Amino acid sequence: MKNKITLYLFVLITSLSSFYLIKKESISFKNIISALEISGVSFSKESIKTMLPYLKRNLDAYKEMRNYPLENNDPPALKFMIKEGEAKNLLFVFDEKKVSLPKNKEEIAFMTVGELSYLIKNKKITSTELTKIYLERIKKYDPKLNSVITLTKNMALSQAKAADKEISNGNYRGLLHGIPYGIKDLASFPGYPTTWGAMPLKNQYIDKKAEVIKKLEKAGAIMVGKLSSGSLARGDVWFGGKTKNPWDLSQGSSGSSAGSASAVAAGLVSFAIGTETLGSIVSPSTRCGVSGLRPTFGKISTDGFMTLSWSMDKVGPIARSARDCAIILEEIKNKPDNPKLISFDSKMSNLKVGYLKSMFENDTSRFAPNNLKTLSFFKKNFKLKATSLPEDFPFNVFDIILRSEAGAFFDSFLLKGLDSNMVEQGGRSRANSLRQARLIPAVEYIQANRHRARLIKEVNSLFKEFDIIISPSFGGNQLLTTNLTGHPVVSIPNGFDEKGHPTSISIIGNYNSEHKILYLADIYQRETSHNKVYPPLFK
Repeated sequence: MKNKITLYLFVLITSLSSFYLIKKESISFKNIISALEISGVSFSKESIKTMLPYLKRNLDAYKEMRNYPLENNDPPALKFMIKEGEAKNLLFVFDEKKVSLPKNKEEIAFMTVGELSYLIKNKKITSTELTKIYLERIKKYDPKLNSVITLTKNMALSQAKAADKEISNGNYRGLLHGIPYGIKDLASFPGYPTTWGAMPLKNQYIDKKAEVIKKLEKAGAIMVGKLSSGSLARGDVWFGGKTKNPWDLSQGSSGSSAGSASAVAAGLVSFAIGTETLGSIVSPSTRCGVSGLRPTFGKISTDGFMTLSWSMDKVGPIARSARDCAIILEEIKNKPDNPKLISFDSKMSNLKVGYLKSMFENDTSRFAPNNLKTLSFFKKNFKLKATSLPEDFPFNVFDIILRSEAGAFFDSFLLKGLDSNMVEQGGRSRANSLRQARLIPAVEYIQANRHRARLIKEVNSLFKEFDIIISPSFGGNQLLTTNLTGHPVVSIPNGFDEKGHPTSISIIGNYNSEHKILYLADIYQRETSHNKVYPPLFK
């Protein structure tokens, strides 16, 4: 009860002090005391009196600044940058795998991108036929899953028809030509709503095509729908309800790439595009039993996507396999000028593989049994060396980086009072997070980023010794750490717990070394069958 009262008072003081600082024409001594209490800072009465004139002038400056509109994609000058990595100029090539066309449409829906591309290229199935299979499954199954916000049926059929004509004329663009996909509804597309999953924005139209969609169109892929995101990229609840886990409809699919993971797992799309700032690809991919790649920060353009954090947002593929993620990555990444061609199927020798020993040994979660089995598999195939991630950091403070940047991006949203129209309003809601952001001091934001710079330096030093580090997907500070540092991670299914829910393992790589972590993940998936098991409710 005491904790609940404390939480209530914290939220109340935060909301009230934010309200007074923003709405009131003058700032009182009491207002400042309340605001400072939220930050855990105190000053003498004399100091506070001295501050008053400055704060009043600042308030006038804030009001003046709000008269200058900002566009959604206007970033701040302070932006986290990745140094060029070893694989900047690599370009994957893939060996063709022959497959037969299944008689059952459901089997076709669960085939990999690589398998479907072979069928389309060799005219075993048309893009139009394949697109209709997925559209039929969306109509049949999505009412149970709630994974699609906007169906782009007419456009998809038009794109598929055009793809078929090109392919029949011998103009085959590549492995994604004619392949249907879905994209998280943080990405803008002219003529269709871009809702960001939020009730106040359900009728928002942005006359801009996201850069990733442009690249997928160039590759000939077919967009069948815009998939659900938790409201403003938080959780799996959007204005249409909760997106479900295809393995257990009593569960949400986790967030915030909720619809992307759910739709792929249930065979509603061949692959999907998600985003991650602090776990939004890894978490739903794990929950739904699919493969998710969070690439190196900056490797894929976020242009045209909602911003949650300029310095942490990443765009990545969610698919049935690591190999599929590699195929998709090749088409949507920022392309090098003079790429070096490498075969995804060629043997990579002398890989230096580490594993987070204490994280595996201290794991008591439902993931633990499968994680240990997976670790044993890799120990049989590679020489593994124990290591650990940096621990001596103020990890509890790092959340303010995301919340400060989100607060800046959604400043006008909050000032217009749109936060009060969001579906969720509790302590863990995005609405409350945005309100709290108004009271994060700039000094603390800068100081947190100074600690972050140290963290980046220490993690980078690990990759002087290792090419790859194997880790539990959850537990400890791995997910937070690697999102802050911008290192790539692939999450792949590695079995089921006692209740039949999927589990996963994560493989971390050095900057721009996605080829290595996807290679290792592909080895595991070729030797196991976890990624080939599909939810029985949707077969």
